[in-house]
Amino acid sequence: MTQEERYNGVLAWFADNVGNVDTELHYHSPYELLVAVILSAQCTDKRVNMVTPALFERFPDPETMAAATVEEIHEYIKSISYPNNKAKNLHGMAVKLMADFGGIVPDNMEQLQELPGVGRKTANVVMAVAFRRPAMPVDTHVFRVANRIGLANHAKTPLEVEKQLVEHIPAGILSNAHHWFILHGRYVCMARKPKCPECGIRPWCKFFSKK
Repeated sequence: MTQEERYNGVLAWFADNVGNVDTELHYHSPYELLVAVILSAQCTDKRVNMVTPALFERFPDPETMAAATVEEIHEYIKSISYPNNKAKNLHGMAVKLMADFGGIVPDNMEQLQELPGVGRKTANVVMAVAFRRPAMPVDTHVFRVANRIGLANHAKTPLEVEKQLVEHIPAGILSNAHHWFILHGRYVCMARKPKCPECGIRPWCKFFSKK
């Protein structure tokens, strides 16, 4: 099987059987999405969604969050993983948004990564989800699925996976493909016990072909 045939088969199956999907994080604005994605690092979306309603009610915009203390922000997110660092990052992010961007979340990869707590993956998520730009955020699920299926070859870092996926996936479905791989990794192609018997992309999976 050629790499082109593998990509075509996998992408066609997801397009036909999953279609358009969105993040499982709850948000109503680029600011809320940015906060939620920062909180979601090494934490489940379910847990983040339990915390953000009260957080957004208290801090509905960057201005109110920037005016708060780190300690106050911490009180709202203390059930999240690494709350101390994340509270500092959220406060720093809000302060910089107000100081450098007029309180508006930038729709630019480089500028997003200037914000505290925002690395390449987080910036890619905001670009793909909030601004519908062609982007491929690579989290642990995308990294695992791409390598296991065989869409990525000898990719040892998230950036290497990202570059290979962006090279082969049409820009128009790139953001959707990101969600397909995340959901597939979360519910089917799990790390320890992948559910191969019920997986629809078995015919194109390098891992399954070797079983």
